[in-house]
Amino acid sequence: MRATAEKTRPSLFWLLAVFVVPFVSFVAKIRIRGAEKLPRSGAFVLAPNHYSEFDPLIVAVAVWRLGRAPRFMAKESLFRVPVLGWALRRTGMIPVARATSVSAAKQTIAQSRQLVEHGRGVIVYPEGTLTRDPALWPMRGKSGAVRLALAGEIPLIPMVQWGTQNIMGRYQKGLSLWPPRKKVEVVVGDPVDVSDLHGRAGEHAALVEATDRLMAALTALLEEVRGEKAPVQRWNPAEHGQRETGRLDS
Repeated sequence: MRATAEKTRPSLFWLLAVFVVPFVSFVAKIRIRGAEKLPRSGAFVLAPNHYSEFDPLIVAVAVWRLGRAPRFMAKESLFRVPVLGWALRRTGMIPVARATSVSAAKQTIAQSRQLVEHGRGVIVYPEGTLTRDPALWPMRGKSGAVRLALAGEIPLIPMVQWGTQNIMGRYQKGLSLWPPRKKVEVVVGDPVDVSDLHGRAGEHAALVEATDRLMAALTALLEEVRGEKAPVQRWNPAEHGQRETGRLDS
C-alpha cells in the first residue's frame, strides 16, 4: 500500500522499524486482510484480540505495513522510567488512566482530544490482558477502548490475529524460531457502530453496551479466521476464580 504521510514523516518509529520489522518478518509470514478498513488518516482506536506476549509485535508490524504509526496504551508508571519514558512520550504513546483515579474521566477526554487534534491512532487491548479462555477466544472485555472512542467520537476498529501462538504460546517463556516461518493471519474488521452512544462516555450502561458490541465483533472475526464457532458464553475470569493480572484498562 502507498505509504501515508504519518509513515513517511521522519520519526522515532523509523528507528524502531529498522529492528522490529526484519525480526518479525524472520519468524512470521503475516497475511493482512481488510487493510482498507484502517483509516489512512485521522484518529482511530484499534482493538485487537490478545493471547500471546508476542502478538503486540505482530499488531505493530501490521499497522506499520498499513501505513500508520503503531501507538499503544502503556502503564503510567512506564512514563516515569528514564529514557523509556522519553521514548514513549516522543512516539505519542498513551498513558493508561487508572480506573480508581478521580481524574480518570478527565484524562480520557484529554487523551481523546489529543488523538483527534494530532490525527493519531492508538492500539488498545479491550481484554486488558492475555485472554484466560482455554481455547484462546476473546474473553470478557473492559471499557478502556470504548471510553476513548466514545469520548472523542473516534472510529472503533476491531482487529484479530491468529497463528501467533505457534511463535509464542500463552505464558510461554521462549520463542519458536525454527523455520519455516509461522503463518499469521491478521484481519481488520469494519468499525463498530457506537454512534447511538456518542455523548454518553460517562454512563456505565453505555460503556457496557459498547464493550459488548466490540467483543462480539472481535469474536465474529476470529470465528471467520479459525473456521469454527466460539462458545456461546464468553469467558469471565471472575466466575472461574482467576485474577486478571497485568491489565491495562478498566
